[in-house]
Amino acid sequence: MKTTADVIIIGGGVVGCATAYYLAKRGIKDVILFEADKSIGHGGSSRNGGGVRQSGRDERELPYAMYAVNNMWPTLSDELGVDVEYYQKGNLRLGKTEAHMKKLNNLASNARALGLNMEIVDAKTVKEICPYLSDDIIGASWCPTDGHANPLLTTLAYYKRSLEMGVRYFTDAKVKELRKYKGKVRKVVLESGEVFEAETIIVAAGYESRYITRTVGIDIPMTRYFEEALVTELQPHMFDIMLGTADGDFYGHQAQHGSFVFGSESGLEEATDMSPSINKTNSLTVSAGCRAIMGYIPMLADAKIVRTWGGWLDNCFDGVPVISRVDEAPGLIIACGFTGHGFGTAPSVGLMLSQMVAGEETVVDISALRYDRFKSTR
Repeated sequence: MKTTADVIIIGGGVVGCATAYYLAKRGIKDVILFEADKSIGHGGSSRNGGGVRQSGRDERELPYAMYAVNNMWPTLSDELGVDVEYYQKGNLRLGKTEAHMKKLNNLASNARALGLNMEIVDAKTVKEICPYLSDDIIGASWCPTDGHANPLLTTLAYYKRSLEMGVRYFTDAKVKELRKYKGKVRKVVLESGEVFEAETIIVAAGYESRYITRTVGIDIPMTRYFEEALVTELQPHMFDIMLGTADGDFYGHQAQHGSFVFGSESGLEEATDMSPSINKTNSLTVSAGCRAIMGYIPMLADAKIVRTWGGWLDNCFDGVPVISRVDEAPGLIIACGFTGHGFGTAPSVGLMLSQMVAGEETVVDISALRYDRFKSTR
């Protein structure tokens, strides 16, 4: 078996698979991707609500979120040959209190300063956009160019196309450590003992990235956070927009086949003492998410829950990812810490990682996401 490549990607989620595709598309086809689990996309890429949003983002990530929406998502299904169920019908972020509206006004003001079409609408306009919502809502932010897609199908599409283009995928291949050779990160050692070598190594393995990069002296300030999702039984068609709330207690949309898909938080997740290998929800936290959803969409009060599941987020210390080469570790590129909102930007992130490998300027400036932004303050 050939154990060398031009590029090794660690992490088989949507970011890793997208990067593999854009590398192969530009002619860099000698690529190996390692996924620790037995299936591609087993981590956050199959454990999120599918939001493709620009609204509500930190100003450091908004430019590449906008690039993905303006230049990539609309044609992605045709490009990859798989319907990723992308809908660009807008995003309402809902508020019930004056404190909510203050938060939404700040988000909208910051977004407009960077060129995003985002406005604040009153309760009457909210009902005109989506008549199924609670009368308790006093306003919302509205971004008409936001949308949603199917994260499982998107990951599958990138995997399928890159595989056809020559990328080599290895599942059930857990990385034990990275190794340097003559001062450069060049080797990947698997738990099985096999050693692989490449000119460039990209670590895009969620929270596990922290353990992997520590083996060459790089520590990314992240914490692990459990987030949950649920799917309802089929419902009559109500709307195609994406919904969220000012407090972020839930977000979601109605899928193409009629079910609603929601991600939710109860506020108790940080007290969860489950092992990271467990992806089960519990009655205490799921019920809190359901109450939040019913409080905004009363018509779903009697909808049955078909399935719930959860997953672990890689929460970065300052709320935005690390997408960066590392001066202290030549040959290494990091792409992690997406803090629960990496799916919608995966196309542009994958493209930019391929540009970094090729030595090109990225499509937008992401210098604010460099690893070296973390410096001791004492």
